[in-house]
Amino acid sequence: MSVMAKFDLSGKTAVVTGSTRGLGRAFACALGEAGANVVITGRDARAAGEVEAELAGLGVQSLTVLADLTVRLEVERLLSESVEHFGAVDVLVNNAGACVHRPALEVTDAEWRNVMGVNLDALWVACQVFGRHMTERGQGSIVNIGSMSAQIVNRPQWQPAYNASKAAVHHLTKSLAAEWAPHGVRINALAPGYIKTDMSPVDDPQFARFWLEDAPQQRYGLPEELGPAIVFLASEASSFMTGSILVMDGGYTVF
Repeated sequence: MSVMAKFDLSGKTAVVTGSTRGLGRAFACALGEAGANVVITGRDARAAGEVEAELAGLGVQSLTVLADLTVRLEVERLLSESVEHFGAVDVLVNNAGACVHRPALEVTDAEWRNVMGVNLDALWVACQVFGRHMTERGQGSIVNIGSMSAQIVNRPQWQPAYNASKAAVHHLTKSLAAEWAPHGVRINALAPGYIKTDMSPVDDPQFARFWLEDAPQQRYGLPEELGPAIVFLASEASSFMTGSILVMDGGYTVF
C-alpha cells in the first residue's frame, strides 16, 4: 500500500459528534474529503442541514442524527441509525464540548456538572457504546478531542472544570487504548491549542497577550488546520499508534 493510500477512508463510515459547527464541522469535511461516509450529529437541525449541503458539494454521502449525547439512549440510537444506514461505523470522533470561563470559587455545581457531562461523561458513554460495536467487529478507530488545557492552566481566564475534564479525557483515552488494542480498536486523542471557533474568542484583544504572543508561532489556528490530523488518526496512516495524545497548539505548550 502506498503512503497516500493509507490515508484513504473510502468505504468507511465516520461519526463526528458536535459536527454542526466549529471544529466538528471541519472534521466532518476532512473525513469526507478522505473518502468516508459521514454521520453528522448535534442538536441544531438548521446547522446540520448546512453541513449536509457542504458535504454533498464535496460528493460525500452523509446522514444527520440529531441527538442529546448526554443521554445514553440517544447515543445508542445514534449508533443504531448509523449502522442501519451505512452498515457499520469504523470511526468515531468525540468532539462535542462545553466550557465555562469562571474563577473556581464562583463555579456553580450546575456549571461544573454541565462541563463534565458534555466533555467527559458523554464522551465516556460514546466510547463505551461505539467501542462495543467496534470490538465485536475487531476493528475501529476512536479519536477523542482533548486539549492542551489538559496539561497547562490557561490564562488570563480561569476554567477549572474544562481543564479537569480534558485531563480526564486524555487519561481515559490511554486506559481504553490499552484495554481494546487486543480487539483491533485504536484510540487516540487530538489536543488543540487556541483555535478560532465560536467557543474560543481568539480575536478578543484582551486575550492576545497570553493566547497569541506566548505561543512560538504567535497566532491562533484555524479548524481546517486540524482536519489532516483527524484523517491521520482515523486512518491506517496511524495503524501503529494507540493511546497517544497528538498536540497541535502552535507550540504553546513547549514553554
